[in-house]
Amino acid sequence: METAPTPPREPQQAQPAASPSVAPLVPGTLYLVATPIGNLEDITLRALRVLKECTVVAAEDTRRTGQLLTHFGLRKPLISYFRFNEARRGAEILDRLRMGEIVALVTDAGTPGISDPGERVVAQVLAAGLRVESIPGACALVVGLTASGLPTESFHFAGFLPHKSGQRARRLGELGAIPGTLVLYESPFRVERLLGELQRILPGRRVVLARELTKKFEEWLRGTPAELAAEWARRPRKGEFVVMIGPAGDGQGVETTMGTEAGCGEAADTHEPAGANGAGEDDEALESPQGRSPEAAVA
Repeated sequence: METAPTPPREPQQAQPAASPSVAPLVPGTLYLVATPIGNLEDITLRALRVLKECTVVAAEDTRRTGQLLTHFGLRKPLISYFRFNEARRGAEILDRLRMGEIVALVTDAGTPGISDPGERVVAQVLAAGLRVESIPGACALVVGLTASGLPTESFHFAGFLPHKSGQRARRLGELGAIPGTLVLYESPFRVERLLGELQRILPGRRVVLARELTKKFEEWLRGTPAELAAEWARRPRKGEFVVMIGPAGDGQGVETTMGTEAGCGEAADTHEPAGANGAGEDDEALESPQGRSPEAAVA
C-alpha cells in the first residue's frame, strides 16, 4: 500500500526574543518620570512606556501634562500634585500605591524632585516601605553644566537663591567657599540682580548663563560678572536661566562669548517649562509645565 509523501515542512520563523532590558512595570511603585525641558524630541522611549502603562499620572500642572500626553497620543487619568497640595495629595498617592496602582509622577518639565515637586512624596513613599523608581531623562542642571566649559568633576547644585537681599548675599558667600563649579537656577527677573551680587561677592569668577536650553533660541553667555552685567544692560533677556559659576582660581577654559549658539535648529520646541528647565517667554511653546525652575525652571 503506497502512502502519499509527506509534504516538506515550512521553515519556522524565529520569534523575536523579548528584550531582557524591558521589565514590566511593578504594581505599587511610584515612577518619577523626566519630561522634556523644551524640545519634545528629548522624551525617552522608557518614559513613554511608563506613561502609557501606568494607572494614573500625578502632575504638577494637569493641563500642561495633558497637552504633553496628547502630543504623544496617550490618554491617562490625571491628578494634580504641586507645592500647595503635597500633604493631601501625598496621602492619596500612598493609598493608591498600597492598592497596587502604578503612579507616574511628572513635573512641568525636567526631572521630578530637582527644584520641583517630588522630594516630599518620595520620602513619604519610602518611609511607608513602598517602592520608588526613577526614569531618567532631561534635567536642566546636567544640560547646562556639561556644555558650560567649566570644570565638571566636582560641582555643587544650589537650586534657587533666597529672594531677600541679605539672605542672598549670605548664601552666595557660603557657596563661594565650596570647591568646584556652582550651579544655580534663576528667574529672568533676577538675573541682573544676581550679576550685581556676583560682582561684589565673587568678582573674579567665570560665569556662564544658559538660556532657553534645548529650544530654538538657546543661548549661552560667558564671561566675568562685570562683562555679563554690561551685556545684560545692553540687551536684557527673557526666559529661565541655568547659571554656572566657576571655582576660585579657574581662569582658563571659558572665553568671553556673547550671543546665540545654534544647534537646536527648528526641532520641536513646543514643551515650554515654566521655570528653569529651559523655559522662555520668546519661544512658541505648549502652555504647560512649571513656571519657576529650569526644571520647571531650565532641566
